[in-house]
Amino acid sequence: MSVDKQAPGGPRAERKREAIVRAARDLFLRDGFGVGMDAIATEAGVSKVTVYNHFGSKEALFTAVVAGALDEPLQRDSAAPLARLADAEDLRPAFVEAARAWIDAVRNDREVAALHTLVAAELHRFPELGRAWHRDSPSGHHPVVADALRALADQGRLVIPDLEVATLQLYALLVHPHMVFGHYGTIMDDDLTERLLTSGVDMFLGHYSPR
Repeated sequence: MSVDKQAPGGPRAERKREAIVRAARDLFLRDGFGVGMDAIATEAGVSKVTVYNHFGSKEALFTAVVAGALDEPLQRDSAAPLARLADAEDLRPAFVEAARAWIDAVRNDREVAALHTLVAAELHRFPELGRAWHRDSPSGHHPVVADALRALADQGRLVIPDLEVATLQLYALLVHPHMVFGHYGTIMDDDLTERLLTSGVDMFLGHYSPR
């Protein structure tokens, strides 16, 4: 079942949407992608029609759950240092501070790691999850990072011809090592984390700083 009409709007609709995403996140983590939309609707305290009105399909709902979970670390303590990059007099220490806050948030968010594991476990049965996730660019999933890089490029402090590639590269340098370690149940120690962080920032700025 799916619908093409625009999702409901307004504060009441937004509260319902948030309740649906929270319920879906809990049930997906507990029961996997095979959980029924009826169960999600019941958990959220809404009708199944309401769930479909907001998301259209279970794949779209799952994508919203994963994207929201991945964005959460960037919406808490790490968001402010990233947003301040454009105002920093000395870009490197400000970038290191922002990266440190971002990585600390990612390292401490166990549900994000659990959702990564869930996606990997379900892809062989539900390949549409991968297709749904990749329909949006990294800059679309993570606007805080993309906006920070775009602002620095607009100021001429970085030269970024391809924002999507730059966003992926920054993730690869700073965040992905922790996700790989976490996937295997290993926590990267603080010393290695700091070395990766500072060298990653230096590599990124070295590539994208004006010549």
